[in-house]
Amino acid sequence: MFICKNCKSIDKFELMFSPDYMGDKNFSQRYNEKGDIEITVDGYVFIPDLQFMNEHAVCRYCGQIYTWDYEYRRDT
Repeated sequence: MFICKNCKSIDKFELMFSPDYMGDKNFSQRYNEKGDIEITVDGYVFIPDLQFMNEHAVCRYCGQIYTWDYEYRRDT
């Protein structure tokens, strides 16, 4: 899970696509059985890391970029 360091929203993001990206830009996300986010872009499925998030993800709520960090669940 990822958290926006600016507004503290968790996993609420949209992807930024390079202007020269030639695909259809079909984007979806889901959680796998381990609780990791799986992103699908034009049929390609992957689990993002922090570097990917900070290069390609914009917070859906506050619009910030380069502001992601890992969010750790605290089971109590």
